[in-house]
Amino acid sequence: MTNIKILGTGCANCNATQKLVENVIQAKGIQAQVDKVEDITSIMKYGVMSTPGVVIDGKVVHAGGIPSRAQVEQWFSA
Repeated sequence: MTNIKILGTGCANCNATQKLVENVIQAKGIQAQVDKVEDITSIMKYGVMSTPGVVIDGKVVHAGGIPSRAQVEQWFSA
């Protein structure tokens, strides 16, 4: 199962990113666990300085701003 972490303090962009990621994994039928990381110390451990950030299986794939749906789909097309 894929492990996805949405890094962000609960701002509108962070919530929109989480919803977008959840929509894409549902549409693609991907088994994934999506966790929200809101603790700033935990976020900084990933080296992410601007949120929202997205971590898939321990690898930072996005930081800062809402990713496009095409970007998110690309993360899961491997």
